[in-house]
Amino acid sequence: MSRAADIDVRPVTEAEYPEWLRALRTGFLLGPTVSEDELTARATQFEPGRYLGAFDGDRCVATFRSFAQEVTAVGGAPVRADAVSAVTVTATHRRRGLLTRMMTRDLAAAKERGDVVATLIAAEYSIYGRFGFGPASHETEWTIDVPRAGFDARGPVCADGGRVDLVDGDEVRKIGPELHERVRRATPGAINRSDWWWQNNTGAVRVDPKWTEPFWAVHRAADGTVEGLMAYEVDNRWGDTKQPLNTASVRSLIASTPAAERALWHHVCSIDWVTQVKSGSRAPDDLLPLLLPDPRAARITTQADWLWVRILDVERALRSRTYEGTGSLVLEVTDRAGLTGGRYRLEASTAGASCTPTRDRAELTLDVAELATLWLGDESAVRLAALGRVREERAGAALVADALLRTSRRPWCPDMF
Repeated sequence: MSRAADIDVRPVTEAEYPEWLRALRTGFLLGPTVSEDELTARATQFEPGRYLGAFDGDRCVATFRSFAQEVTAVGGAPVRADAVSAVTVTATHRRRGLLTRMMTRDLAAAKERGDVVATLIAAEYSIYGRFGFGPASHETEWTIDVPRAGFDARGPVCADGGRVDLVDGDEVRKIGPELHERVRRATPGAINRSDWWWQNNTGAVRVDPKWTEPFWAVHRAADGTVEGLMAYEVDNRWGDTKQPLNTASVRSLIASTPAAERALWHHVCSIDWVTQVKSGSRAPDDLLPLLLPDPRAARITTQADWLWVRILDVERALRSRTYEGTGSLVLEVTDRAGLTGGRYRLEASTAGASCTPTRDRAELTLDVAELATLWLGDESAVRLAALGRVREERAGAALVADALLRTSRRPWCPDMF
């Protein structure tokens, strides 16, 4: 067994990229073989310096990737983020500090670049809190019992003069990016989608050899404006008495208006033979159940944390967002990694906010990971105080924090990365 000190953590070269991909597939239990098609498709993403590997001799035994991202703050401002992905450690090399070495290196580089936050989607809950990440948004998935939902399958799906059409991947790549930009600027927690995302998710680039083309439904308003886009697939299942029991599984749905959202759900719930619809990942306070004539037809099948955030610059993070109330709060933010932290006075109102270092007495003390859970407005400081995860230095400070930081709608990240 190699000693941890003998394992070299370093940026991956282009020549080492196939070995890094093999380790990635091994770590995610996908099998160690990398096809030429997958290598060709993924190689276009390779960015020197942003891919890290741990090498035991010539063999890569741990992987790590980061890339530039924008995450939407409360109020719509795009915030510079260091998106962390492709994190694996091969089973033979666990518990040797390899993730810590890679994460420490990457976050230091992100801080040096001037990124405000780092983000990730956590496969396991217990790993990332020790690096200062906290769950900042959540997801919910519903399963709709179509016969019970109450939509009129014979009636129009659009009540506002709009229409729903099926389109192909070529059309999606033309209309999708502009719609997504409108939606993500209005959705705290949403992230930008690169051109590669659209290529990969419409089949122009094939990373997954098992990828199949979904149905794409687009909603256009009466004036022709694209207001919604849905991707879904349908299985082929029939009962013993030749009754259709098909399930439509939604891969993605973005909409800029509730009317478009309702029309797309009406569309997928009105398809002949479809008796069940799986919503895919949605915001925890999504309108979906209430868009159905019978909301009880939608039952929650998944509810979990989703986007995790690590704040790298407290001042810029708190200034970047808007606030629904007016008030002042002195925060003592601790950061064991020393990347940020200190004592800050947050002065917020509906007109804007300032966040500056101060020597005034702290009113609320919390770790940088807990601040991350509050940043997008999804968590309650009062709840965290009850759990002992934040400490009130002044009675009522948690209530003030909630009045300032919590939002009327919950944040949501529609994408995996």
